[in-house]
Amino acid sequence: MITLEHYLMVSGMLFAIGFAGVMVRRNIIIILMALELMLNAANLSLVAFSRFHVNASGTPNYNAQIFVFFIITVAAAEVAVGLAIVVALFRLRQTTNVEDITALKF
Repeated sequence: MITLEHYLMVSGMLFAIGFAGVMVRRNIIIILMALELMLNAANLSLVAFSRFHVNASGTPNYNAQIFVFFIITVAAAEVAVGLAIVVALFRLRQTTNVEDITALKF
């Protein structure tokens, strides 16, 4: 049987992989993908806590899943704005490497 600890271990591993991707990689697109992985790890832990937390009446508490919808919405907005910035920087500097972009002013 899969318990809450199993979900939290997977969520922790996903978050660690995403954090390592943000810290190690220098490509902006890969950094954005690692940030998405971290957000999905938070979503997984929220859904797991929501599923395994039982009310006094014996029904699962689904309140945390509302936060998941907000996180998904924020992640979609982050991808849209982030990719627009990456395209603009690539058109200007011809690179997506973080080290080659020293200033954000044009």
